[in-house]
Amino acid sequence: MKRIFLDDAGGAPILAEVTAALRDLPDGNPSSPHAEGQAARAALDRARDLTAQALGAGRTEITFTASGTEAVNLALFGAARRMPASGTILTWAAEHQAVLGAARRLQAEGHRVHVAPVDHVARADPDAIAPGTTLVSIGLANNEVGTLQPVREVIDRAHEHGALVHVDACAGPRWIPIPDGADLVSFSGHKLGSGRGGALYVKDGVRIDPLLYGGPQEWGRRAGHEDVASALAFAYAISVCAREREALASAARTQSAALRSLLAELGGELTGALERLPNFASCAFDDRKGEDMLLALDIAGIAASSGSACASGSLDPSHVLLAMGLSLDVALGSLRLTTGYATTDEEIARARDVLSSALTRSAARA
Repeated sequence: MKRIFLDDAGGAPILAEVTAALRDLPDGNPSSPHAEGQAARAALDRARDLTAQALGAGRTEITFTASGTEAVNLALFGAARRMPASGTILTWAAEHQAVLGAARRLQAEGHRVHVAPVDHVARADPDAIAPGTTLVSIGLANNEVGTLQPVREVIDRAHEHGALVHVDACAGPRWIPIPDGADLVSFSGHKLGSGRGGALYVKDGVRIDPLLYGGPQEWGRRAGHEDVASALAFAYAISVCAREREALASAARTQSAALRSLLAELGGELTGALERLPNFASCAFDDRKGEDMLLALDIAGIAASSGSACASGSLDPSHVLLAMGLSLDVALGSLRLTTGYATTDEEIARARDVLSSALTRSAARA
């Protein structure tokens, strides 16, 4: 029987529009003056224009990157290194590790960094923005539990203090629009259905230092050979998201509600806020381990993910769940189910039966 994919937040399946766009790629280097190079340049320009149109931005505000992680790092390092170290860089404890890792490195370089706490649903508090703050990084939505963040309030409060705002939009733009006004916005292609690439929106007038030096590519923000395939893949994926998100969000809400109801029936403690990404169903169990549940579900034909991750053979609890105040044992028993654009109601009905059986067996073995 066909497997059921419930890990859209971990990596969305490649969209048909992306596959079609990549069938006839030009071979040249976009920086070369010959015909092949100019064909590649035209394709790159088309990708930039499509992306700008989807985001309601200007073409010079779009910089293509290799990934969402690179886009986040380019935003934070690029902005912070142009600022006085006496200013405060602010983020929150449940942000993605790409943000927190960059913040730790900037602190090691001498910058003042404040990592503010979050509440029990992983929501950030805009009141953490204080005088002296120069750069703020906030996620569009939490990548583990789906909680929507008060991005509009954060942007307004930060700008009142003269601070730049970076929005990590790697999680969420498939389902919700991005509030206007951010100075920097990072995107991840594989979470949009492009399978590759990323992008950084840089508001006109905002200056950032590059991470990579050696050439004028990407408006001087990212030196090196431009990856035309990744740019086109990203452009078509973000265009589909801008066009389809509103229509598909309603179905996703119904599907995820059915999954959340089942997880609660099976004894899971639902995680995240009521105002969440519409495709998220996440919970934590205090009587079983995340890796055991994932293995049982994988064998049963369901792809899912957990808030905990394996690193170097040892299990680390989710920093998001710990920041929310969950105990270590509960944090190690997390489960995240996320639907996608192609998820059908029939798959959800079948998944309920498979989940009930697999999770009941994993509980019995715990």
